[in-house]
Amino acid sequence: MLSKAQIKYIQSLRLKKYRQKSGRFLAEGIKVVDELLKQDYITVEEVYALPDWIAQYHHDNTVYPGLRPVEVPAELLSRISALHTAQPVIALCQIPSVDEETIEPAQITLMLESIRDPGNLGTLIRIADWFGIPQIICSPDCADAFNPRTVQASMGSIGRVRVIERLLGPFLEAQGISPVYAATLQGVDIREVPALKGGVLLIGNESRGLSDDMLKHATHQITIPRIGKAESLNAAIAAGIICGRLLL
Repeated sequence: MLSKAQIKYIQSLRLKKYRQKSGRFLAEGIKVVDELLKQDYITVEEVYALPDWIAQYHHDNTVYPGLRPVEVPAELLSRISALHTAQPVIALCQIPSVDEETIEPAQITLMLESIRDPGNLGTLIRIADWFGIPQIICSPDCADAFNPRTVQASMGSIGRVRVIERLLGPFLEAQGISPVYAATLQGVDIREVPALKGGVLLIGNESRGLSDDMLKHATHQITIPRIGKAESLNAAIAAGIICGRLLL
């Protein structure tokens, strides 16, 4: 059983300042926890679970060798959960340290400016994972990559995609990388753009798009052709369409 101090500590991780202070975050749900337990990038320190989850996934210690989950009742799991609907299993994980600050020219890096919705950011992380993009650079005003909603929306991809928070303009200037493709409403039709082999793909805020300051760093502006009358596309959907067209 968890002590009052442990419960208070776990609950504190709902807030970014305590996640940053402790270097820990929560991952919730069967799929998300399963993905994190099977990778090496992020360390899972503890697992809190309902008896049914333990009986199904840990009864013979073969699915997750060495794991010793903490059994908690449903009422307590609901109290420590950071989500509106409590999941049957919660993992306490270490936020990975970032030792390098470089962009590999031969790879695509996804760069995000002012993505405010955690669900959108989590979906973007999942999209990056799907298309083999190893790294995402987020502006400081993006949603937190280790927000419980972001982690859940990533469906475990947070364990395979490195997410770094940086001031985007200075970072690009320091890297001196090219090409830099900016998704805009007035760019070149993506059907006319050759497949991307490396460089940076810039995606902007859900409602405003990319700022003028960021557009100054772009070597190319690209757009998804509009057939209907919708004013704009969701940032994650736009990124998925662009990646599907230019990275395959």
